[in-house]
Formats: sequence, C-alpha cells, structure tokens
Amino acid sequence: MSALDHLVYAVPDLLEGVAGFAERTGVTPVAGGAHPGGTANYLVGLGEGVYLEIIGPDPDVAGARPRAFGLETLTAPVLAAWAVRPDDIDEQVRQARQAGYDPGEVQPLSRRKPDGTLLEWRLTRREDPAGVRPVPFLIDWGSTRHPSSAGLPQLSLEAFSIAHPDPAAVTASLKAVGVHADVVAGSVGLRAVLGTRDGEVELV
Repeated sequence: MSALDHLVYAVPDLLEGVAGFAERTGVTPVAGGAHPGGTANYLVGLGEGVYLEIIGPDPDVAGARPRAFGLETLTAPVLAAWAVRPDDIDEQVRQARQAGYDPGEVQPLSRRKPDGTLLEWRLTRREDPAGVRPVPFLIDWGSTRHPSSAGLPQLSLEAFSIAHPDPAAVTASLKAVGVHADVVAGSVGLRAVLGTRDGEVELV
C-alpha cells in the first residue's frame, strides 16, 4: 500500500495564511522554498514521514496567480489535496490505470530551499481544474531527503477524511492508487484534524 506523504493546504496569500495557521495551532511553519511556476510553501511535520504543506502564490514573484491547487481564483484557505508515496510510482500508475483510474503522467518537479538547496522529485499530474482533489497524487522523492526529516515543528494528525457525492466511486479510485481512507457522502472536500497543545484544530 502507498504511504501518506503530505497534505496540501492552499492559501490565497502565503504569508497571511502562515500567520493565520500559526495563530490557530500555536506552531509556526518553516519556509520550504519556491517552486518554478510562481508558488512557494511553508511546512509543518505531522509525524514520521508525513508533513503539511501550506502553499500559495510566491510573495517574491510580483502578481503571481498560479493555477496549481486552484490558487488562480482562491479566496480563502482550503485543504486542497494530499499525496501518497508508493514503493514504485511507475508500477503503481500502471496498476491504477489497469484498475480504471488514471493518476496522470509522472513528471519531474523541484523547489529551491531558502538556503539555496535544490530538492527534486517526481509526481503524477492530471489536467484537472478542480480546486479540491479527493484522490491523492503520487510522489517519489528518489534520492532527495524527505522534507519531514528536516527538523520541522510538529503537530499530530488525529483524523483525515474525504467527502464526495459518490463515495463508492472515490473508494474505487483510492483502491486503484493503493490507499484506504474514510469517505463520506457530501459536497467534495477534505478534512484533517490536527492535535495541538491547546486541543484539536480542523482544516477543511
């Protein structure tokens, strides 16, 4: 089975989003770096091998309104996507397609950390305008050190679930990419419950 890698929390203004997150949780995310295409991120650990990515338009790129994760039109923070880490990304894509779900093409991506270090990985990308992705994308870090191992400030992930009008269809797609998750009937959305020193905080 694929392992949970990270959750993606998209915000329309990166620095405001990080400040708001820190106020809600009592934990200040650390700068992750900038991606080609006009996005940048901040990170918080969610336990061994898992982290939360807060992503938004790169504040150092004037007028950046990237399309990724619906940022082009986003007006409020949203838990937009999640990623899983299969043992063999190419084989998992093949199996998923055989099972009737296409995760998308495996493509290279990178980001430059604030200290100048270049991180490189591969992930699946679909041409999908949806702002919220119930089915995770697949990621392979290769020889790159996993972001969760970089001494991130920590919260705990207490619960994670998916809402969708057709839970059975989403469950089938999840099985195709090698994961299990709680799926309930409702409007499309993701929900994560984070454990903090002052209690639980919900991200949707």
